[in-house]
Amino acid sequence: MEATGTDEVEKIKSKFMSAWHNMKYSWVLKTKTYFSRNSPVFLLGKCYHFKTEGEYRALHSLHFDKIKAEISGNVEEFRKDFISRIWLTYREEFPQIKGSALTTDCGWGCTLRTGQMLLAQGLMLHFLGRAWVWPEALDMESSDWESWTAHTVRKLTASFEASLSAERDPKILPQPQPQPQRGTRTNRDGTERRNEVYHRKIISWFGDSPLAAFGLHQLIEYGKKSGKTAGDWYGPAVVAHILRKAVEEARDPELQGVTVYVAQDCTVYSSDVIDRQCSFMDSGKGGTKAVIILVPVRLGGERTNTDYLEFVKGILSLEYCVGIIGGKPKQSYYFAGFQDDSLIYMDPHYCQSFVDVSIKDFPLESFHCPSPKKMSFKKMDPSCTIGFYCRTVQDFEKASEEITKMLKSSSKEKYPLFTFVKGHSRDYDFASSPLHEESDLFSEDEKKRLKRFSTEEFVLL
Repeated sequence: MEATGTDEVEKIKSKFMSAWHNMKYSWVLKTKTYFSRNSPVFLLGKCYHFKTEGEYRALHSLHFDKIKAEISGNVEEFRKDFISRIWLTYREEFPQIKGSALTTDCGWGCTLRTGQMLLAQGLMLHFLGRAWVWPEALDMESSDWESWTAHTVRKLTASFEASLSAERDPKILPQPQPQPQRGTRTNRDGTERRNEVYHRKIISWFGDSPLAAFGLHQLIEYGKKSGKTAGDWYGPAVVAHILRKAVEEARDPELQGVTVYVAQDCTVYSSDVIDRQCSFMDSGKGGTKAVIILVPVRLGGERTNTDYLEFVKGILSLEYCVGIIGGKPKQSYYFAGFQDDSLIYMDPHYCQSFVDVSIKDFPLESFHCPSPKKMSFKKMDPSCTIGFYCRTVQDFEKASEEITKMLKSSSKEKYPLFTFVKGHSRDYDFASSPLHEESDLFSEDEKKRLKRFSTEEFVLL
């Protein structure tokens, strides 16, 4: 009985937290983001110019529409490209996480969400290519924002009522889902239909259910092997290793052509990467695997060293960059671009309702962010994980050469932020961890390194 009472208290507490974060971050979504007309904007390797008189204000689609006639250049292309990236946020009312009473990650899961967004971008490059954009990106109606705001108020009210009545599930008026326009899909050619299938499939891999390959439930299970549990805070380095394990353990045949490599002590061992790419594919097909390279780094000591700004901008200007898991103290963000000395990011802190991605034609709107946000580089927490995608061994070799030159030219320090070296890690007296670890998430060396990382990483709320 006592345990049951504790569970009920935790559930009520989580509902209050969800309502509070919804109220708090709904205002964040509503705030204006300013883009200069005089400077290029980079988004995951693509460059956009906004040529207009005065300041360009990027808000929700409603505000884009209001200023459309005043802008020349490719603002619409930027808007479509940004909205097409997959946005993964706090969710609530999803199936209970094993070993806990939690049905929401609100307040603690933001780094897992930013890690999911980075991995999702890697999978989009793999299956759809960088040029792909969601055909319906510009159709996100302004009413979406209004319904989100109204829904937030309803959630807060319902949570208060539920806490007073000890009701297990607060009654919330259902949020109307936008209906797909008829006739638009019937005319799509085979490529568009294929892309739509993969678009939905990629999102479904990140669904909030125990069976989703890269869903929160699975990531938490892998995190348990490193001492983490549901409700704990996760840092960028730990999340990098959890993502590696999740991709290794994925059983979907479509995912057998992708692997993840995590740098060791800020060092990428080229032969280890190539070994992963050339490893036997479970599907029985020949060829090599694409690789997503994750590099946990620190951009300074207690604060971010501004000498690294040009390097970070250089990384985000590469088309094979899949973003950065980072943030500022107490908050994790997914960094995807920049303008001048400000980083462009997607914020996972807005709490949305659970979407069952197993049903046919599940709604896609809540998985795409309508509004870009910006943050000064100086506010960035030094602890982060950088990601790259390489389709082939040749792509990796080319990328390693290009990034090495960038590291040397942008670094004012004696040593670069991280390095690419020839050979295997075992050639440098490091224990070589097998490609498939059966019983443990991390090797002993990785555990030692992660203990150091965990003491350095910021606290996430």
